[in-house]
Amino acid sequence: MSLLLHVSSWVLLSLGGAFVFIGGVGVLRMPNLYTRMHAASLTDSMGAALIIAGVMLQAGPSLAAIKLAAILLFLLLTSPTATNALASAALLAGLRPEEDTSSPEECGE
Repeated sequence: MSLLLHVSSWVLLSLGGAFVFIGGVGVLRMPNLYTRMHAASLTDSMGAALIIAGVMLQAGPSLAAIKLAAILLFLLLTSPTATNALASAALLAGLRPEEDTSSPEECGE
């Protein structure tokens, strides 16, 4: 049982790290603010959830696991709220999302 617990914990930690890394690459590769925020917010929330879940498995049933669950709840509530506030502030500042002007022939349709 202990081996299964450790393996599943490390799988969650590795997946969380991969999500965070992919989000960082997405922020560097995306063309404008809105797509960068989209890439960062989705992968940040999922990466943090997976990493904290992996650490909770390592902590076992203890006070530390309860504290980690509270941190996870806080992150899952505040991260999307902060992204929404940032997007609203950018929109109010006059930064408009780019419209898709590509034709169906360019998209391969």
